[in-house]
Amino acid sequence: MAHLTQNPADKERFICLYPIYINSKKTLAEGRRIPSEKAVENPSCAEIRDVLTAAGMNVYVENKMHPREWNRDVQFRGRVRVQVKQEDGSFCLEKFTSRKDVMFYVAEMIPKLKTRTQKSGGGDASSQQGEGGKKSKKKKK
Repeated sequence: MAHLTQNPADKERFICLYPIYINSKKTLAEGRRIPSEKAVENPSCAEIRDVLTAAGMNVYVENKMHPREWNRDVQFRGRVRVQVKQEDGSFCLEKFTSRKDVMFYVAEMIPKLKTRTQKSGGGDASSQQGEGGKKSKKKKK
């Protein structure tokens, strides 16, 4: 299907990013588009949106599913549209000249989000408490 407009600033001409593109848990055949070493574990559309909005990009989220995503859960649902080019054809930000640039940037920045760092910090504390409990049980025996 041909695009209805040639204007790169129209919303239908924004590039599409599905979370599956940068998910380290997926294989290339399942839809991942970047190397697994650089990918992120189970990213969400909200995280992608937050990172790109903070970078100053024009972004909006659609309630769509990637065709290769077999899991129909809400956390895997969504597609992010990102404006890379302005109306005159120039790039919105010079560091994002292609779809791959955007994917690599998002995959690099998502682990630095507060929600990701707080979750991992909380997990460490709870696991330490669990280990402490196990040790005390051993002492009682």
